[in-house]
Amino acid sequence: MGKYKCIIFDCDGVLVDSEPITNQVLVDMTNELGGNIDLKYALTHFKGGSMQDCYHKIAKLLQQPLPDNFIEAYRTRSYDLLKNEIKPIKGVKTVLDNLKIPFCVASSGPIEKIRLNLNTTGLLPYFEGNIFSCYTIQKWKPDPSIFLLAAKTMGFKINECLVIEDSLLGVKAAQNGGFDVFGYTAHDYNNELKSEVTQTFDSMDLLLKML
Repeated sequence: MGKYKCIIFDCDGVLVDSEPITNQVLVDMTNELGGNIDLKYALTHFKGGSMQDCYHKIAKLLQQPLPDNFIEAYRTRSYDLLKNEIKPIKGVKTVLDNLKIPFCVASSGPIEKIRLNLNTTGLLPYFEGNIFSCYTIQKWKPDPSIFLLAAKTMGFKINECLVIEDSLLGVKAAQNGGFDVFGYTAHDYNNELKSEVTQTFDSMDLLLKML
């Protein structure tokens, strides 16, 4: 499969179509506290960021401290929706079935969220034992540490790995680690990835050919 020996996938927005679901929860919770944002705003400002980053952005937007249980309430509400509504990204199962090289997932989300999303969408068996979470190392994208950990644990050099990302923060993390990165642009609402990545693709049907 060309020059790469290992693929490192982001999770949200690359493997599972979770971004509209989780960001809508942030919209609803922000507006319940007096905000006035919509899903487009959330996808523009929150996509790819850590929960702490989103928390601080919302607090700044509202110009007031958020409730102490804000993050806990977000997790409860979003997990309930994810269990019922989340779907795999179209075509990603075909990609995983046909990859001839090792692959893993490296995500900003907590381990329990990653596993929930992968299990609900039927993707967990593909990644069992190869799941890497920023929460484990307490370092979040655009810090490259999660990708560096994934590459090292999988047993490959940086230049042997390809990162697949859909957010600018994730792309920056890959770049900061010295990785090649392909940008999945089907939900690139800000049209910001093309100038930053090694290559772009807007359909999973194209990825195998690119590899």
